[in-house]
Amino acid sequence: MERCVVRCVPCESKLTISFNLDGSNKHMLREQTEPLGKVLDRIANGIIKTQSKAKKSKQSKGKSETPEADKPEISLCVNGEHVSVETLNSDAWQDGAVLHVGDLKYKVERNPPTFTVSELPSSLMSEFPVCPKIEIEFGDLKDSKFRWFKESSPNAHMSGDPDCWKEAGLERVFTPSNLDIGLRVMLKCTPANGSKFGEPKELVSSGTVEAGPGTCTFDNRHLYTQKVTDESSLRVVSYNILADIYAQTDLSKTVLYPYCAPYALEMDYRQNLIKKELSGYNADIICLQEVDKGAFLDSLSPALDAFGLEGVFKIKERQYEGLATYFRRSKLKLLEQYDVMLSEALTADPLHRELLEKVSTNPSLKEKIENRATTLQVTILQSLCDPSRILCVGNTHLYWHPKGGNIRLVQIAVALKHMKQVVTEKHPGARLLFAGDFNSTPSSGLFQLVCQGSVSENHDDWASNGPEEQIQVGLDNPFQLASACGVPAYTNYVGGFQGCLDYIFVEPHVLQVEQVIPLPSHEEVTTYQALPSVSHPSDHIALVCDLKWRTSD
Repeated sequence: MERCVVRCVPCESKLTISFNLDGSNKHMLREQTEPLGKVLDRIANGIIKTQSKAKKSKQSKGKSETPEADKPEISLCVNGEHVSVETLNSDAWQDGAVLHVGDLKYKVERNPPTFTVSELPSSLMSEFPVCPKIEIEFGDLKDSKFRWFKESSPNAHMSGDPDCWKEAGLERVFTPSNLDIGLRVMLKCTPANGSKFGEPKELVSSGTVEAGPGTCTFDNRHLYTQKVTDESSLRVVSYNILADIYAQTDLSKTVLYPYCAPYALEMDYRQNLIKKELSGYNADIICLQEVDKGAFLDSLSPALDAFGLEGVFKIKERQYEGLATYFRRSKLKLLEQYDVMLSEALTADPLHRELLEKVSTNPSLKEKIENRATTLQVTILQSLCDPSRILCVGNTHLYWHPKGGNIRLVQIAVALKHMKQVVTEKHPGARLLFAGDFNSTPSSGLFQLVCQGSVSENHDDWASNGPEEQIQVGLDNPFQLASACGVPAYTNYVGGFQGCLDYIFVEPHVLQVEQVIPLPSHEEVTTYQALPSVSHPSDHIALVCDLKWRTSD
């Protein structure tokens, strides 16, 4: 029996009815509150028009008469009984009903599992995971079926011979080998919800599998992260992945990264590396900076979703990149988000009135801070195995300028106070995990404030851009924090600068550091002179550590 697919969602005013008739796909959009009879008449009239056109085309020029087409019998039945033509569409088109169109019968499938998006990435590389972008309605991807195929030889698919495809995998993600270089791949995927299956899709890659770069800087790191941590631990990653809008500028190609092969700065190439690197960490929480909106939606989220991670995104205003926080859905649940633009919080939130007054004594500094779109992403996560464990995860990327230490001090003060209010008033008892690219070395006032608890009004950073932008403010940290990964020699390694700018700050009395995943060796980092390179997708290096919940006495 043919299929008649009906999509009917209570919150929408219309439903759709789709079926094939005489080789053409009929797709009808009708009001849910309309009587069934009107739809059946519409189907019948459509058939009459089609028949009339066919007969007219066969008539000779000398004949002008068109015999009246016979009106076909159209009905909808449930359990062999005709559904009344007065029944509303929303009630009439039930799952399992049968649509009769003349002698043809169609089984109604109401809201079957359906892929609303199904795409393969444009760039495929050997030894790197191919993660399709797939979104499903009325179903669950974990129930869906996936079958991967590869060509038997280059361009074999052009022959049209079905035997040209050889089965290669049955998982949602497929990793081609070096033997697959030069071949296209195909995915046959069927949406499902439990034992209920929808219409299958067949996707063929637009290009062939290309050779990968061989050994990457993160390969040895993956030896330490082969398994997901247990329920008492959390693996955390913080990583500035280098936004495409910055990687593709003339400045980047000629001044910042002239040593990097141009193809290795391309978005598709770097995304392959990033997806393999992140998936191999088997992390529970990933804080990313410099995330292009398109990369979040089209590349990172589909890939990380396949590896069990869910993500939230906060774009910087006036820019095309932002912050992304991912969490393992089998271990953590999203409770709430409290994202802020730090300059807006400073000027608009009474919480920061005292700091604002001091900043306002220097109009030049105040204007500079207000012009920054620097954002703090705040995500509240709850442990599924122990609901009393609640984490406030801060993720940020602070002002970049080497002489901007004064601005970063104001930004970090606003960020810490904002998160303190969240864990005090919104989620009492929540613990802080604060990660990101702080653009601050271990000798900075910012690092002193975060890890030692205070910074004096006379700290050199207040005069980092000269006396004309100087203010004198003593700051205190409302949290007791430590750098989980210590102070590596560098987390950013480019031709003109090497230094430690990235950190994962934790409350050590709550989360104990179990393991810090070693950074790539200096030899690995400098194999191609500096970062990024053909074997490393960013100018930063990911920080990765395992944290263990301390048991309360």
